[in-house]
Amino acid sequence: MNNENNNILVDGNESSIHDFDFALICEYFSSVKRQGPGSDEATRKAMATVGDMGENAVVADLGCGCGSQTLQLALGYKARIKALDLFPLFIEKTMEKCREAGVADRVEGIVGDMNELPFEPESLDLIWSEGAIYNIGFERGMREWHKCLRHGGWIAVSEASWLSDQRPEEIEQFWNEAYPEIDTIYNKVEQMRKTGYRDISTFVLPDDCWTKNFYEPQVEAQRLFLERHPGNATAEGLVANQRHEAELFSRYHDYYGYVFYIGRKE
Repeated sequence: MNNENNNILVDGNESSIHDFDFALICEYFSSVKRQGPGSDEATRKAMATVGDMGENAVVADLGCGCGSQTLQLALGYKARIKALDLFPLFIEKTMEKCREAGVADRVEGIVGDMNELPFEPESLDLIWSEGAIYNIGFERGMREWHKCLRHGGWIAVSEASWLSDQRPEEIEQFWNEAYPEIDTIYNKVEQMRKTGYRDISTFVLPDDCWTKNFYEPQVEAQRLFLERHPGNATAEGLVANQRHEAELFSRYHDYYGYVFYIGRKE
């Protein structure tokens, strides 16, 4: 769920999305295919960089949301997939996708917190996380998740990043307030190196991953969501936040985006 941009105005007061009813947030984001910018093509491109995962490999998809990328992992790899998310409804939707595609026998849905991963040290061959590592912070995630990977294991995450060293004040202030750990690609790569990864590669997700795949599908979802919650200030604030985020991206997309960071445990 793309909650880096998480400031919401309710009754004139700015609050964090995390201050509100998780059930309401879950309802909103479960009504769209993707909970953050991305695409099947971007997922497969990152998978190709990692390479083949054999049938004995174990892959963890952290912050899996409703499972768009989980499905691609299960379709493209023979490995066992462990899909983890905080929201039970997201896990249900993930497993439903996998059952429909005939790959559920290799996918385990786990309701859990990425702050306390339920995996043994050096038990994973690949850690995957699209648009979710921000929940614990990029550098912290890289350091703590490193312990769960086998030697030579891979990590692949997408993370909001600056694409330019100079940005207009409005968008810089917005992001620095919403997600202070946003940084340039160069600095993110240096954080990966510092926390024990090598063979690092990156690529920027195309704008369609934001517009066509994330913001545009929300338009109808927002209408239905507000119809279900008339006069609910939290619901109205959540929708206003997403609309504001989309408007900012339309103006400032040259300056920031999601970047896939792929590396290997030393």
